[in-house]
Amino acid sequence: MLYQIYEAQRSLMEPFADFAQAAAKLYSNPLTPFGQNPFAQRVSAAYELMYRLGKDYEKPEFGIQSVQIDGKEVVVQETVAVDKPFCELRRFKRFTDDPEMLARMKAQPAVLVVAPLSGHYATLLRDTVRSLLADHKVYITDWKNARMVPLEEGEFHLDDYVHYVEDFIRNLQDHYGNCHVISVCQPTVPVLAAVSLMASRGEMTPLTMTMMGGPIDARKSPTAVNNLALNKSYEWFENNVIYRVPTSFPGAGRRVYPGFLQHSGFVAMNPDRHLSSHYDYFKHLIAGDDASAEAHRKFYDEYNAVLDMDADYYLETIRTVFQDYDLVNGTWDVISEDGDLERVKPEDISTTALLTIEGELDDISGSGQTAAAHDLCTGVPKTRQKHFEVKGAGHYGIFSGRRWRESAYPELRDFIARFNDGPTLKGTRTAPAKAAGRKKPVADAA
Repeated sequence: MLYQIYEAQRSLMEPFADFAQAAAKLYSNPLTPFGQNPFAQRVSAAYELMYRLGKDYEKPEFGIQSVQIDGKEVVVQETVAVDKPFCELRRFKRFTDDPEMLARMKAQPAVLVVAPLSGHYATLLRDTVRSLLADHKVYITDWKNARMVPLEEGEFHLDDYVHYVEDFIRNLQDHYGNCHVISVCQPTVPVLAAVSLMASRGEMTPLTMTMMGGPIDARKSPTAVNNLALNKSYEWFENNVIYRVPTSFPGAGRRVYPGFLQHSGFVAMNPDRHLSSHYDYFKHLIAGDDASAEAHRKFYDEYNAVLDMDADYYLETIRTVFQDYDLVNGTWDVISEDGDLERVKPEDISTTALLTIEGELDDISGSGQTAAAHDLCTGVPKTRQKHFEVKGAGHYGIFSGRRWRESAYPELRDFIARFNDGPTLKGTRTAPAKAAGRKKPVADAA
């Protein structure tokens, strides 16, 4: 019922938000009678803030149309390489008329970025993708809003997440011989499971596996997120945060953890910071500081855009990762596509180099939670393992912003380059029977 009430409130607020937007424009235009009022700038700023607080935030676009490589601009086009019911594998294809540049780009490593499915859209990693495009072929998992997925597509479980990652890895291997995998935050756990299962079956595994700010071992340096999951029972989450999608959406009737509840939790973690940010935005508008005001808009356009998660996936993640610690306890069994139980054994990984990255001030995934992957991947030689801490960085700083670009990314780029030479796909991997229907490799333009 809460979801229906929220949607009714949102629909009720929509005309007021539209009015506030129109009023803000009227008072900010000096050619209108309203704009000639001595208090026009303040009134306009107040209406603009009202509009920002009341508007509905849709899924943002990546908006990466070009990238600089060695001082030359290269055009970027988004395409969907694989379309699954709950996720699109999105490719950022680069184009250039320079034959030398094209040859260089074709020789660059292929990277699969596994974005979080934890409330925000994959566009939260826009800065990550933009940096990677200068030196790599880039693919990213673009998770769909569960309320837009019809019930006939079935449920989505944590095991399905693992299988999606496996399929995406195989897709890149089919095209390029092998690939590198980067997981940010929540997907570090299912990505480690996917690579572990592939290794246990004797499949080729990625050349490198980079894990950034994720809850591999949520027992270490627990944060507010960890404590909430630990202090509440599985039944509490099922009874208090799971609702059915209203009839106004394609996924009507689907059980989900609504995005607006997740967003409320995000804001509740740092309410003073958000209140201060909105007040600063108001002052920037009054002062005519367009650059600062636009920076605020860009951040909150992304931060306020949230998606629903399928209930089964969300609840299983709570239990597996934050309550039972199945991965680190060695008790996690994943149901295969054939219906068999497969034990997740990270110690079976031997040929994939491992890089973990943590933020010194991360308040989402505490210190040591990601580095715990090294204790699990005992089959990976120490010479092929590395841990890096980004000084002064919080959770978002390890994949976005100045610290990402100047500190974390150079480490990641150099690690991938160091271990880019490895076994190729041809003649070395036997794919599971379920994977036989995958598309044949196609020529890569850039």
